[in-house]
Formats: sequence, C-alpha cells, structure tokens
Amino acid sequence: MHAIQYEVTLPADYDMTVIRDRVARLGHLLDSWDGLGFKAYLMRERGVDGSPVNQYAPFYLWNTVEGMNSFLWGGPFQGLVNDFGRPVVQHWTGLAYEDGGAAGSPAEVAVRRRQPVPEGVELTEAMEEAVRETKRLASLDGVVGAAAAVDARHWEIVHFSLWSGSSPKASGEVFQVLHLSEPERGSLPRGRQW
Repeated sequence: MHAIQYEVTLPADYDMTVIRDRVARLGHLLDSWDGLGFKAYLMRERGVDGSPVNQYAPFYLWNTVEGMNSFLWGGPFQGLVNDFGRPVVQHWTGLAYEDGGAAGSPAEVAVRRRQPVPEGVELTEAMEEAVRETKRLASLDGVVGAAAAVDARHWEIVHFSLWSGSSPKASGEVFQVLHLSEPERGSLPRGRQW
C-alpha cells in the first residue's frame, strides 16, 4: 500500500467554487481506476475549520504501484499539472489501514496529522504505535476509514482518517471531502503492513 498527496495552495481570495466545480466535473474519472484503493478529493478554505489557506489537496491510498504510476505518468495527473503547475507529490509507504464503523457511509471530512519520527527512537516501536493509532481512530464513532503511512526519507508518519460527520474526533488538519473515488477500497490490506 502506498499513500500520496499533493497540495495546490491557492490565493487567499481564490473562488473555491472553481475547485468544487472541477471535482464535480472530473471526480468520477477515477471511480474505476485499477490499483486505486481510494482517492479523497480534499479541499481546505481559508478561515474554515481553522485553515490558514485555500487549498486543493487530494489524498490517495494505492493498492498497486502500477496503478499509481499509470495515474502519475499516464495522463490524468497531467491535467492538473497543465492547469495549476506541477506540485510536489508527497509519498508515504503504508503502515496500516482499517475500515471504521461508518465504512460505506459518505465521507464528509478528512483529518490529516503528520508527526516526525524523532532521532533515537526505536523504529519498530514507532511504527507499531502508528498501527495502534490507526486501530484507535477506526474505532471512533463516525469513522469511514483510517490509515497510517511513513515517509522514510524525512522520517514522518502521517495519520489519515475519513469521517461521515462534519465534527471529527481527531486532531490535525481538517479537509472537506468533495468526492471519494474508492474502486478498490475493499481490497486494501487491513491491519499492519509488514
């Protein structure tokens, strides 16, 4: 399992209906993409849920490298690059995924929390703690799904959760979910990934 996310930060006065309309028009194109567990089309608006910025920031969990690569190099990503420039694509290796009790319900919000893996900590314990946190998040009321992944280049763990209600019970950056493509979410491996 691989997680990726890119962030397109927009001017403070940007009309975010442009992003909403874009997702409404194009979001369905990944609803049957091979190798894609899910893509959460995420947006933050300046001043909403504590966001300091206007931002389009989709988050993906991939079942296969081939699916991810065909998305990035095979065309659809180029459309975003053509419209907004080429963003940095953050990449994490999957540690864990769990369905929540609200799996199957529409996801309304997502929460992303990044945490550094400090120098000197036992890596096995840090990764096991990320797995435990994924299980804890998935057990909370309203959770559609929860994941953890690690970037071993920058030693950062990302915790990501999708929520069926608009009041998530997790700390982190809150995003609006504009659309959820989930062609292979049922095939994402559950639990610890090693």
